[in-house]
Amino acid sequence: MADELKRRLVHASGSGLVALYLLANYFDFGLTWARFGVLMVVLSLGVIGLEFLRLRVGLEWVLYDKLTREYEQDQFAGYGYYMLSMTIAVLVFPPEIALPAMLMLALGDPISGAVSDDSLKFIKGPKVLVTMFVVSAIIAAPFLYETPLAVVAAAFGATVADGIKLRIGDYIVDDNLTIPIYAGVLAWLALEFL
Repeated sequence: MADELKRRLVHASGSGLVALYLLANYFDFGLTWARFGVLMVVLSLGVIGLEFLRLRVGLEWVLYDKLTREYEQDQFAGYGYYMLSMTIAVLVFPPEIALPAMLMLALGDPISGAVSDDSLKFIKGPKVLVTMFVVSAIIAAPFLYETPLAVVAAAFGATVADGIKLRIGDYIVDDNLTIPIYAGVLAWLALEFL
């Protein structure tokens, strides 16, 4: 239980990246969206490097034992998918879409996890789905308030990514990878076509 709380707090700490961009933008520190994209690429390459060292070289840090789940011991860990999906969101979408999509992963996912029964269902229960949708809509609203349909679309995308397991063959795609991408794509479609 204590390790799960630590994982959720680390998950939430990713919101610091959004805060960094917003504060730098507000105080005009020169962190343009393009430079933020470069920063995210550098961070993702760092994560890929750490995972290479962990999986291929055998780097053993106590931190890995605390923050990775048992099934991640021999495969690319969730925090790697987390950074990659945030980076993809920043590189593909404008700030008003990417930033809330990142926050849906950083904050929405651990909140929905807190109300989950941790069972391995293909589709999560109604309480988890409603929680993720409401939290995601609240997150999206300040960024997409001029287009309420985009708020709903982004929240729906995050909810589907969090609540329904995507299976490709024998592999279950980590929701750390899909939450920002689904949310971003549906928000973008809503803004472009509706």
